[in-house]
Amino acid sequence: MKRIVQPSFVPLPNPGGDSPRFREMWSRRELLSMSLAGALGVSFSGWLPRLAAAAGASGQRHKSVILLWMNGGPSQMDTFDLKPGTPNGGTFKEIETAAPGVKISEHLPGIAKQMKDLAVIRSLSTTEGEHGLATQLMMTGYQSRSAVVRYPSLGSLMSKELGSDESDLPNFISLSPMRMVDAGFLGPNYSPLTVSGASDDPNTRANLSLEDLAPPTGRDPKAIKDQFDILRFMQQSFGATSDAAKAHQASYNKAMRMVETQARKAFALEEEKAELRDAYGRNRFGQGCLLARRLVERGVAFVEVALAGTPGTNNWDTHADNFNAVKTLSGVLDPAFASLMKDLRERGLLDSTLVVWMGEFGRTPKINPQGGRDHFPIAWSVVLGGAGIKGGQAYGKTSPDGMEVTDGKVGVADLYATIFQAVGINAAKKENISPEGRPIPLVDRKAKPIAELVS
Repeated sequence: MKRIVQPSFVPLPNPGGDSPRFREMWSRRELLSMSLAGALGVSFSGWLPRLAAAAGASGQRHKSVILLWMNGGPSQMDTFDLKPGTPNGGTFKEIETAAPGVKISEHLPGIAKQMKDLAVIRSLSTTEGEHGLATQLMMTGYQSRSAVVRYPSLGSLMSKELGSDESDLPNFISLSPMRMVDAGFLGPNYSPLTVSGASDDPNTRANLSLEDLAPPTGRDPKAIKDQFDILRFMQQSFGATSDAAKAHQASYNKAMRMVETQARKAFALEEEKAELRDAYGRNRFGQGCLLARRLVERGVAFVEVALAGTPGTNNWDTHADNFNAVKTLSGVLDPAFASLMKDLRERGLLDSTLVVWMGEFGRTPKINPQGGRDHFPIAWSVVLGGAGIKGGQAYGKTSPDGMEVTDGKVGVADLYATIFQAVGINAAKKENISPEGRPIPLVDRKAKPIAELVS
């Protein structure tokens, strides 16, 4: 039974809050299970209970991770592993970078300047060529062809390992218009707060504000404070006794703190200088990368930013007109990625922030009749930078035609082991227990970090 308290006054069922009658009308279970919005008469569009659950993660935070997710599968042949002068090479030229001997696409000049802090893995070889299955594999580190185990996403794993209870913000925030992988068996405590940014207004998309964090229009701030005080009073009066109830209460307290503090204005991009916002790019991905910097600056353990679509192209799934599409996408990626690396370095955050650039697979070296490239998981590229990564290098090699890995083959589990080691997590000694009681290691126990990239 849901009780709604109007904002203008406080008509408790019985003013004698500790009386037997009051306890009869409001059981401890009812009070602790009510949604915060329903109990207080405040609407936060349904996300607050999920935020409360997500806020319950604990653990000492050491480093942060920013995942730049290239939805659709980016072409390694036209970004970080070009083959100019060959039948599969296409029309793009290579350019020198700040790292001697490492060349990348001419359409990524900003990233080229940051290459001393970046490492390209050119020898990733995976097994899934279908979008959904490949996304599951790359986002979790495990293949999942059955419903027996729902593996948690990388963000959820990092939230659990690196997250902090002391932050006013959730430990995992996704700036993605769509998500295909969730917290799996880890449960809602490690699910992300998702900022979709869905809007027909380009200014709204660029601002990426969390509108539901603000009080409803016309609501008196004092009334809202009074409503939060009422909930605290009820929680104290009926004190939680079980561990689950205490965790529930703590999660709601954290959610309330986020609303009351406006999350320390983490989403207030208007506080940034116009020149910096311009440098990142006045688009959803560019402003998402800027917001990611603001979030890790405030202690968020994992931030996911997706480049899922730009004007003129939907995503990196370039089965047709590959070169025009990749050029357009590179024009969005380059200033955002480069500005993020520079910004993190200048603010002293690069040593504690790992940046991961990847999609679900690469694209075929062979160009199809539509001028496109198709799905290709056999030999492709990802990029790592910051934190414990030894930048300024390209690891692994592919054949002159790009069709196979010829040196330093890397599997998904090895990539995950490298990512975990870069942020100080010994994945070989870590595991989670599924609801069925099955121990699930963070990565496959046979995985080995890439020694050339991490200490």
